[in-house]
Amino acid sequence: MFDTLLIANRGEIACRVAATARRLGIRTVAVYSDADAGARHVAACDMAVHIGGPEPRASYLLGDVILQAARDTGAQAIHPGYGFLSENEAFAQAAAKAGIAFVGPPASAIAAMGSKSAAKALMEKAGVPLVPGYHGDNQDPEFLKSQADDMGYPVLIKASAGGGGKGMRVVETSDAFLNALASCQREAASSFGDDRVLIERYLQKPRHIEIQVFADTHGNCVYLFERDCSVQRRHQKVIEEAPAPGMTPERRQAMGEAAVAAARAVGYVGAGTVEFIAEPDGKFYFMEMNTRLQVEHPVTEMITGHDLVEWQLRVAAGQPLPARQEDLRIEGHAIEARIYAENPDKGFLPSIGTLAYLELPPHTAFTNGDVRVDGGVRMGDTITPYYDPMIAKLIVRGADRDQARARMIQALAHTHAVGVQTNAAFLTRLMQDAAFAQGDLDTGLIERRRDTLLPPATPADTTDLALATAAVLVRQGQVSSFRSAVKPATDPWGLHDGWRLSGHYQQTVQWLDGDVLRDWIVARKGQAWTLVGDGPSHAFSWRAHATANPNLVYGLRIALDGHESTGTVVLQGDKAYVFREGRTQLLGLHDPLAHALDGQSDHAGGLTAPMPGKIISIAVQAGNSVSKGQALLVMEAMKMEHTISAPTDGKVEEVFYNVGDQVVEGAELVSIVA
Repeated sequence: MFDTLLIANRGEIACRVAATARRLGIRTVAVYSDADAGARHVAACDMAVHIGGPEPRASYLLGDVILQAARDTGAQAIHPGYGFLSENEAFAQAAAKAGIAFVGPPASAIAAMGSKSAAKALMEKAGVPLVPGYHGDNQDPEFLKSQADDMGYPVLIKASAGGGGKGMRVVETSDAFLNALASCQREAASSFGDDRVLIERYLQKPRHIEIQVFADTHGNCVYLFERDCSVQRRHQKVIEEAPAPGMTPERRQAMGEAAVAAARAVGYVGAGTVEFIAEPDGKFYFMEMNTRLQVEHPVTEMITGHDLVEWQLRVAAGQPLPARQEDLRIEGHAIEARIYAENPDKGFLPSIGTLAYLELPPHTAFTNGDVRVDGGVRMGDTITPYYDPMIAKLIVRGADRDQARARMIQALAHTHAVGVQTNAAFLTRLMQDAAFAQGDLDTGLIERRRDTLLPPATPADTTDLALATAAVLVRQGQVSSFRSAVKPATDPWGLHDGWRLSGHYQQTVQWLDGDVLRDWIVARKGQAWTLVGDGPSHAFSWRAHATANPNLVYGLRIALDGHESTGTVVLQGDKAYVFREGRTQLLGLHDPLAHALDGQSDHAGGLTAPMPGKIISIAVQAGNSVSKGQALLVMEAMKMEHTISAPTDGKVEEVFYNVGDQVVEGAELVSIVA
């Protein structure tokens, strides 16, 4: 086994690899960019080497710099994680030439499977069923359009060298093809340094099922069963689970053996994933092979009890696989949910900012616990525009799917973040959705269930407002008839407990709930408190525990007329974040003076940047007439393209930036007059 391992990645996967290496007694070396100097993965390793600027092309994609870091630190092996250089043939070759073990397949296997087009040609020759499409080398836009026209719409454009939903678009009509193609090519070039694409017929209601394979240098190759990754947004996975709901033993064996055959066909070594699209009638088609560990590998670990990173390291060190096919068993059901800094209500737009508060559920061991958290950020870290906005992965296991789903709902209820928006509440709705609960899965589930999963915002209810009000009272030092874990001041002149000679006390707490001002009156008579809001008066009591962090965070139990509820409230400035039952309610403490000043502003503004990013194309200029929904410009942020469209008919008065300019969140981009 190796003495020293360099981890050529960042975030949660770097932390994950470091944890297994530490358990095996292997010294670890982290690499980091300017943006990651204080990152969690740097702290998780024994040594760290700075490799460049914040953008991946200036740091994590610099193979020669990373190899030099390995030489300088005496690393005998490099684990590439996933993304970045994990499927880079040239980097794998360079590592081998330098005498450093690449924890992954040989360069020849990466070359064979790294190109989606080449892989499909290889699978076609081997007799593996393929989705109808064009996978050739001719990349002329008009030729590709003709292929799509002949195939019939809708079609799917996919980056040939890509993954993770980058450089991928569904095209519904012939007129939209060329614009979608150009966007895919730009995104592919930015993410993978390769703008080649392939075209496939877009299947209706397909499931995305992948098989985990593993091979060693001794001729052994096994499959560790399947994962269902059908629940996606923007062609990126959101929920993964193992085993796949409704999978029969016969179909599992057929897909597993096909995946092993694909791996053997290219002389595969290490961890790989063969991905299939499956139709409702049970037919399945080869999509691609990812020649690396997958983001969703933890669900396989949870149902098999095997640490796949340990397997990778042992195979890279020349050892045989730790188990044979007949030794492998499925135990229970596992589900993984990806916690992203994003806004589901705005097309899952990434959210940038500092994690002023972060709480994740308590977790247990990697492969044999019921709840596991794989994270790469800590409270106080910043979600930047340079990398994927994942905060953490929640992985749960149950005796069956229903129990796993229930445990995931509980885990999500203990996931709280302030400073960025997250998809935690959306994921809770997804876990509770009837179609998901019944295992009625396909890649269009989120769009199909949009009304249920993405409902319009609703006003805060009585319990939310009572929890927020209780937090304010606790911050003031008020103590109710419940015993409070927050100790009041010992100086009687410093008490804010509402005591009056008359025995009566009353105050009004004004909350801004969206644009609505809501008055809540709390009153004390003797030792009894009452709360009056939108309806009748309630007998009110509370107890709280304040956590030690820069914010005022309270775990609260309140009683309204004897009915108890619990929640967590984070008070940050004039905002209250109420976390209850897997959802978040944001309320603002009303400041009448500030509200009056805001009301005097008559600045209408223009179209603004929804996040920091780079302008990569502009489709209009001053003086152009535009119609509602027309594309004005395209921004790139977090390795994805985001189109800014006209909100109404009008005339372009001014375009404030040029192609290549970096913009900050909220920057005015285009001015349009009606």
